[in-house]
Amino acid sequence: MCGICGIFFTNREWHVQRDALEAMNRRIVHRGPDDDGIFLEENVALAMRRLSIIDVKTGHQPLANEQQDVWIVYNGEIYNHAELRATLEAKGHRYRTRSDTETIVHLYEEYGRDCVKHLRGMFAFVIWDRRRRALLAARDRLGIKPLYYWWDGGAFLFGSEIKAILAYPGIAAEFNRGALAEYLAFGYLTGPETMFAGIRKLMPGHTLELPEGCEPRIEQYWNLDTETDQDAHPATYYVTEYRQLLEEAVSSHLMSDVPLGVFLSGGLDSSAVAALARKIRGDRIQTFAVGYGEESFSELSYARQVAEHIQSEHHEVRLSRQEFFASLPRLIWHEDEPLVWPSSVALYFVARLARENVTVVLAGEGSDETLAGYTRYAWTLMNSRWDRRYRAMTPAALRRFLRKGIENSPLSASLRRKLEHTFLVRDGNAWESFYYDNFFSAFSAAEQCNLLTPGALAAAGDAYSGSMAAWNRSRGDLLHRLLYADINSYLIELLMKQDQMSMAASVESRVPFLDHVLVEFTARIPAQCSIRGMAGKFILKEAVEDLLPGEIVYRKKMGFPTPWDYWLAGPQLDDIQRLLLEPRSVNRGLFRRDAVAKVFEEHRSKNRDHGNRIWRLLNLEIWFRSVIEGEMEPAAQGRPNHVVTVT
Repeated sequence: MCGICGIFFTNREWHVQRDALEAMNRRIVHRGPDDDGIFLEENVALAMRRLSIIDVKTGHQPLANEQQDVWIVYNGEIYNHAELRATLEAKGHRYRTRSDTETIVHLYEEYGRDCVKHLRGMFAFVIWDRRRRALLAARDRLGIKPLYYWWDGGAFLFGSEIKAILAYPGIAAEFNRGALAEYLAFGYLTGPETMFAGIRKLMPGHTLELPEGCEPRIEQYWNLDTETDQDAHPATYYVTEYRQLLEEAVSSHLMSDVPLGVFLSGGLDSSAVAALARKIRGDRIQTFAVGYGEESFSELSYARQVAEHIQSEHHEVRLSRQEFFASLPRLIWHEDEPLVWPSSVALYFVARLARENVTVVLAGEGSDETLAGYTRYAWTLMNSRWDRRYRAMTPAALRRFLRKGIENSPLSASLRRKLEHTFLVRDGNAWESFYYDNFFSAFSAAEQCNLLTPGALAAAGDAYSGSMAAWNRSRGDLLHRLLYADINSYLIELLMKQDQMSMAASVESRVPFLDHVLVEFTARIPAQCSIRGMAGKFILKEAVEDLLPGEIVYRKKMGFPTPWDYWLAGPQLDDIQRLLLEPRSVNRGLFRRDAVAKVFEEHRSKNRDHGNRIWRLLNLEIWFRSVIEGEMEPAAQGRPNHVVTVT
């Protein structure tokens, strides 16, 4: 695990300056405090920061082949590198290290750009091929490891984090105004664009090739096939196969030459990973949990129950309201873009706790998006069935009348929110509203018309184009289309959060549920085997029944809860309102002051629940101050110039 960055000028006469590369590499020192390395030659430069995990003594990067005409910098873990090594050595390749990095180099020599198709793991790497005078960048199939780049037609800059690119002289942190609509709706961007003008991300399952004097050529090498099994298999078949594949994935993810542990929330996913890790290793493992002082929002008791059951060496940390708000500027700086979810903060604090004991952790991300674990999947299936009947039996004029009546009625915020999730308010003919506004959007496109100033609205872009592109590519029945769309949008952002928050604490996070062979198997499971009633993940539940207490396996999903709404019921709401209505905030010209004030007025009166909207606005403002305006420069990481005052 490490952080990588680099510079490539497609004109060979332009030479890279070493100090510029070193400035980029220093900006991501948290990703690899153990070692660093640089390759610099004329118009190309590669750099890395290393967190030593595999082949600690000789796995230094950048690394080259025997002839030193193929060089690589790489971030990730290749779990099948031992098998690949045996095959490559049989073909005549000679190794000088035990590292998985060298396996990628020899694979590239053997297969060129198609080397990625042989890899099983998480990775983002860049190869310089001196023979062909070309750069090759690649990212793993699911997007577990990030890779960003900047290209102006002659200079190509890349990095594991956006901040590395922004450290290059002359690259300004400029807001991508065309991203505003999608950010306000989702909190993240689903396509290659970022919140920064000119900086893009290489999408999961893609490679980018850039020869001297040419334009980048981006190709997709992997796409999830959601065609379910045509042959009838009993549910027991999928349970048995899934358990075997999951156990293989966890076993491979335990590969490490340094201490390793598990993030344990007490939910089904992390508990299953921890239990399997304990079974496979045969000795005590270390587990780490985070909670809040507000006991009703904490899952610590469940994590303790699992830890006692598997007899792990358990550690936990409690996060206070003061720590939560004080850390926001620093964590937004680490994530480069506004935080999508409050749970990012908790993730950082549990990663920091883990770093006191281990270097590598296994986590439970990915099960919900591959096995239909979120309630929204079952709800959408039910909502869709009722919507078809409702539209068939009810005239359009009456449907519009009822919808307006619900929207304008003096209902409580709680009841209104429940009704807004149903077919009575959502139109099945408008998928943007029926699914994305229903479960993702803070501010829908319609609501943004009243929120944004005319100038901001004109430049804000399309709120739904990225998510709808993923949806329109999906195939199969409704459930598998939902899963495919979320894997290609929502999950990518979730994994970015997992990477950035763990690496902010210099911890490598691994996600065995997203082993691509396991994911490809889950895509074949029929819908009726995954969902029963309003609950999902029955394949996983039955697959790990022998490992965990029944009250853990079948308890209601909490989803990493945060006391955000509880905090907004106190004086914190006034502090945030003052921040967002300061002249400095209003003068950005993005939001109408009266519209922002109305959000707080309605929330305070309990007429509407605007907690998600307030979170979205707060994060954007802190991002502007911390990142765009430079208040959170690296030297000040521990001393943010701006915090949200806690009273």
